[in-house]
Amino acid sequence: MDVRIEAGWKQALKEEFQKPYFDKLMGFVREEYGNRRIFPPGRQIFNAFDRCPFSGVKVVILGQDPYHGPGQANGLCFSVNDNIPKPPSLINIFRELETDLGISQPPTGNLEKWADQGVLLLNATLTVRAHQAGSHQGRGWEQFTDRAIELLATQRSNLVFILWGSYAHKKGALIDSSRHLVISTAHPSPLSAHRGFFGSRPFSRANLYLQKHGKVPIDW
Repeated sequence: MDVRIEAGWKQALKEEFQKPYFDKLMGFVREEYGNRRIFPPGRQIFNAFDRCPFSGVKVVILGQDPYHGPGQANGLCFSVNDNIPKPPSLINIFRELETDLGISQPPTGNLEKWADQGVLLLNATLTVRAHQAGSHQGRGWEQFTDRAIELLATQRSNLVFILWGSYAHKKGALIDSSRHLVISTAHPSPLSAHRGFFGSRPFSRANLYLQKHGKVPIDW
């Protein structure tokens, strides 16, 4: 199957695109976009990969599902489009960023600036029905994104994996923590942020690790 995705990722994931589960997944996705309101827009399904080439990944932040409200999702986890109100978890991410590095809350919740510097903002599931959280889970996306994580974990060195919440923590089994920095904390959701997310300083820790290994830090 010919998938429109950044060239480095296309090469890395080429075997995945030929597997029966992926063909079935793409059939399901095409039918959903043809008959329902689905987010993000079809051209942005692989936006996380397109904005962050395989060879340029420095940091991986894992989410679960795209936002399911109108105009929110842009294919990058935790990110929303310009001129869209920031969701509660993103507000808390920016609160921690201000505490950690003294960076004031930005006017937009669009995280494209991070992605363009090598932060892979990857949801485990890349599509969702409007107003139905989790509606595209269990269809094959998780197998696909797990493989992307595995490829980064085995073919790249000295990356930072930021795992927020129990769902993301499970992905830690795919990552060799002796080869990469794994930062696992509570989720930034208002329900859990006070149980270990606030004060965890993931942004400065990531940059210190990148600098230690000769990489340009992220301008958060």
